[in-house]
Amino acid sequence: MRLGIDIGGTKTDAVAVDESGALAERIRLPTGFGHAAVVETAVAAVSRLGELTGLAPGGFQSIGVGIPGMVDATSGHVAHAVNLGLDRLELGGMLAGRLGVGVRVENDVKAAALGASHLLGLTGTVAFLNLGTGMAAGIVVDGRLWRGSTGIAGEIGHLPVDPDGPLCACGQRGCLETLASGSGIARQWPTDDPFPVRALYAAAERGDPAARAIAARLAVGIAAAVRVLVLTVDPATVVIGGGLSHLGERLLGEVHEVLHDWERTSPFLASLDLPGRVRLVPEGSPVAALGAALVGEN
Repeated sequence: MRLGIDIGGTKTDAVAVDESGALAERIRLPTGFGHAAVVETAVAAVSRLGELTGLAPGGFQSIGVGIPGMVDATSGHVAHAVNLGLDRLELGGMLAGRLGVGVRVENDVKAAALGASHLLGLTGTVAFLNLGTGMAAGIVVDGRLWRGSTGIAGEIGHLPVDPDGPLCACGQRGCLETLASGSGIARQWPTDDPFPVRALYAAAERGDPAARAIAARLAVGIAAAVRVLVLTVDPATVVIGGGLSHLGERLLGEVHEVLHDWERTSPFLASLDLPGRVRLVPEGSPVAALGAALVGEN
């Protein structure tokens, strides 16, 4: 049995996975803020799953953690996970010291890519496009994560598409993330709703022209991300996940519409069948935690 933990900004999702890769147990805990609290959250998740499965930490075949930020998968070092209050944290080493067993640590989007590929039974090259507070992708090739030479592979949210666009958190201007992410929507459509894209779509349905324009730019930005992924790594499938994916078939339909429009004017893009490669992650699936469980052996 493998154990996987997805440490999010507010909630931690943890799963135990049996030898066939099927979900055996799942728990959710509030995530603590700051170095010590994040470590305690992970330890609590292991303890609780140990109670449910009857296994001590050393009884699991592997333990993996997915977490936001810059992650060195070799050392288990995490940096710049600002939503968790982490500047630098030797998470892998600290958890190993507390649990008495080795722990693999991976970026949460990369872990989710592995989990989505496994859950959907996908083979070959797969891209997971995470649309959350930011935008990033994880890439899986023949069942294994492709991290690139420094681990930065998939950070397509920081590809500039408009040199005169808004300043991105990365310091560049007009990045894809400023158009097609939760933070990008919140900037363009200020609201008290904790899920700004929900308020945006509600206003668009009421006929608000500004909301409709922003929603259209969102679809174009996501379609552009799909196009970048296909033209760079040629995945057979691009799986869309993250908070914005909860919009479901409506969002997918609008992205497909943009891709079909591009095909009408570009025989080259038409030959790539971009719409046919895109699908949504199943609603409610713990793909990041599942991927974290698999990261322990990846």
